This record gives sequence, structure tokens and C-alpha cells, in this order.
Amino acid sequence: MIAVVGLGLIGGSVAKAISRNTDHVVYGYDKDDAVEKKAIMVNAVEGHLNDRILSQCEMTFIALYPEDTVRFIEEKASVFAKGSIVIDCCGVKRDVCSRAKKIAEKNGFTFLGAHPMAGLEHAGFEYATRSLFNNASMVLTPARGTAIEDVEKVKDICLRMGFSNVEISTPEEHDRLIAFTSQLAHIVSSAYIKSPSAEGHMGFSAGSYKDMTRVAKLNEDMWTELFLKNRDNLLTEIDALMGQLEKYRTALKDGDREGLHRLLREGREKKELIDKEQF
Repeated sequence: MIAVVGLGLIGGSVAKAISRNTDHVVYGYDKDDAVEKKAIMVNAVEGHLNDRILSQCEMTFIALYPEDTVRFIEEKASVFAKGSIVIDCCGVKRDVCSRAKKIAEKNGFTFLGAHPMAGLEHAGFEYATRSLFNNASMVLTPARGTAIEDVEKVKDICLRMGFSNVEISTPEEHDRLIAFTSQLAHIVSSAYIKSPSAEGHMGFSAGSYKDMTRVAKLNEDMWTELFLKNRDNLLTEIDALMGQLEKYRTALKDGDREGLHRLLREGREKKELIDKEQF
């Protein structure tokens, strides 16, 4: 049996994908009874997850905010089956992994940090799909000393859920990279949409506007927590971006055609180089 705690977009999709693509029986918990009932009705989960069932689960996926994740692990530390694997789905890893690892070691279960690199601009179980993770990456951040067999078990179920790739990282590397690939993009999108010009975009916007503003429709409760828990890395990325923007601003202000042309060429070449390295 597998437990899924938190049946929002990510947790709901985890439950649906496991129930659809594997032989595991899934039990779920959500603080909203209506969400639980809907998850049962659509066969995403077999039933309500209580302590008796949790104590029999070989894996537990926790899809809550970081602080709620650690709190749940603390509260259920003595309930998790000995030798079972507890996996979080938080968007930051250092803080969660360091605290959860200590709890796991004291109570005889394995904790494995994870971050599914998939999502939508919408939240909630109603948007959860069994195909959300198709062709996406899952990042795993096993602590030093984690049994290879446990990592392989989680990797196997991730691939069966639809992930096309499983990356193995450290919490430190994850948080450094995610500050650039995800968190900075959400900051930029949120700031970009605040331009007074945004209100008049209809009829004058196309794909680039949609791409730039899509993730501005974020969950501010969750992202505030994620940003603050990774603020050192995120500040580094913001400072770097501001430094680059200042170069473009100076070239425009000075009417420096050659300088602006060079900056644009460098950006194009960097994008082409990065895209080429992916293949």
C-alpha cells in the first residue's frame, strides 16, 4: 500500500498516476473532507488514510507546504512502518531534508527528498491528472547513507507514474539550481505583469506575453514560503539578472547600437548553446 498526504494538484496527480499505472493500492488524506470524498469517487484513492493504514504503507508521498510537511512527519514519526520510505514533494530541499532526516533516523524509517518538476498555473485536486508527470523529470535528493535499494524503489515507481527522467542530486545543488530554473521565473513573471501597460495588452500580445505571464498566477501562500526558505540562492539570481538588465538599459539609454546588438547576440548564442547541450 502507498499513502498520499495532501491531495492538491501534485498529491492528487501522484495518487491518480500510481492508481492508474501500478498495482499498488493508494490511500489518501486531505484536510478537506470534500476533496477526499471526490478522490475516492474518481478512484484516485481507495479510501481515507488513517494511522492504522499508514502504519502498513511501504511508501508515503507527502505533498504539503514545507513547514506542514515537517510537522506531519514529526506527528506521525512513530506511526510510519519501520523500514518504510517517506517521500516529500516540496519545491525546496535543504530545510525540509535536514529536519526530516533526523526524525527518520530516530524512528526507523527512510526519508527521501523529491521534487516533481511538473505543475500548472492552477492549484487543487480538480486540476490533478494522471498524466501531469508524463515526460517530466523527478529530482531525488537522497541523504548520505540512504540504501541504494530504497532509491531504486522510488525511482521505479516514479518512472511508472510517467516521469521520463529521474535526476539524483543533493539538497544544496537542488536549491541552487531551482532558484534559477523555477523561482526566479516566478518572481520575474509576477513583477512583469505589474507594468501599467499590462492593462492594455489585448490585441497587442501573443506568445511571448503569454509565456512571460503564465506563472504570475501563482499560489502566493506556497511561493512566499518557498522563496524565503531559499532566499540566499534566489537573491543571488535576482542580483545577477538585475546586473544583466542594467547592461541593456545602459545601451538603450546611450543609443549604443553596437553594444545592444552585442548583448542580443550573446543572449541568442547562449540559448543556442544550452539547447544544443540538451541533445
